[in-house]
Amino acid sequence: MSRFTALHQWLEDHAAQLDAGDPQVSAELLPQLASAGLFRLGVPTEYGGAGGSITEAIEALASVAERSLTAAFVGWGQRTFIEYLLTGRSAGPLREQLLPGLLSGEIAGASGLSNAMKFLSGIEQISLSGRPDAAGWTVDGALPWVTNLRTQDQGFWAAAMVAAPAGSPHPLVAVSPAHTPGLTRTPDLDLVALRGSATAQLRFEQAQVAEHHVLDPDAADYLPRVRPAFLGLQLALPLGLASRSLAEARARLARFDTSVLHGPVADTQAELDALSRQLHSGLAAGKFVKDCAELFRLKVALVETASRAVDLELQATGGLAYLSGRADGLMRRWREQAFLPLITPSVVQLQTQLAQAGQPYGGTPARQAAV
Repeated sequence: MSRFTALHQWLEDHAAQLDAGDPQVSAELLPQLASAGLFRLGVPTEYGGAGGSITEAIEALASVAERSLTAAFVGWGQRTFIEYLLTGRSAGPLREQLLPGLLSGEIAGASGLSNAMKFLSGIEQISLSGRPDAAGWTVDGALPWVTNLRTQDQGFWAAAMVAAPAGSPHPLVAVSPAHTPGLTRTPDLDLVALRGSATAQLRFEQAQVAEHHVLDPDAADYLPRVRPAFLGLQLALPLGLASRSLAEARARLARFDTSVLHGPVADTQAELDALSRQLHSGLAAGKFVKDCAELFRLKVALVETASRAVDLELQATGGLAYLSGRADGLMRRWREQAFLPLITPSVVQLQTQLAQAGQPYGGTPARQAAV
């Protein structure tokens, strides 16, 4: 990851400000990620990318999460939006129009398909409804949580799934620019952490979505194809956070050869490495398109592992961690890991889906196989 040395140092220096939502530093985040080439990894060279696979993008995003979950969350939104354009069957003109600005960080892409992913799993209904008109679609509804939404003056593009009227064969997936008539971005949500992630609500009130902004006319076919990248990139967040906490725990324990925590830290690192290998091999083989249950279990296991890693860092730090200003990085990671189970699809939602299907849903896949 030597190519990201400058980015990593910038993140180390500004992680607290990004978490707190400092306006100036937060505005610099997307250009910083883009200038390091983060968004070009796994994008075909014919589209201006660096080539390679999605796993390279995940590894790079995990290295960002080691230093700032706010930055990784924004990076996930941007890189996932890029994947939407690469996957959509009707997205050719949009790829030509938007990809250069997305790769360079001049355009912010917001992943508004959380509702769509929950709909795909039978968790909730589609939040947006549309009806065709002369120019495309008139859309109503709201998306309650969308990240990487710069202000409407700064500009952004957001993806969403729209339910077609009765009698239409399929819901569709479309993108909307910030200046879309009838589209409103609320002020940033009042989060307890990750406040620099530009997370807000999007409201559609007879919003005019142009026909040429449709990524794919058949969401039921499109979403399973893009879900492995949606979740795979998202799993870079617990991977990176867990790696950092375990590294910090080992550094604290280096002075205590007899500490009872050495074993749990080593075991947790081994579990993290095994889960990472399973994620990368599954994505490389394309198995998660059909076997989404294994991908769901991987998310549950990685979030649990990240929580355990932060807890081990806390125990290795001891009472010093509870003194104001003495372990600020750890306290930030504590708040960050509390967010991981809530990111759509949430851990509870995934466990519910797995339980309803009669599938195991707790602990790491390796442990489940041994039961």
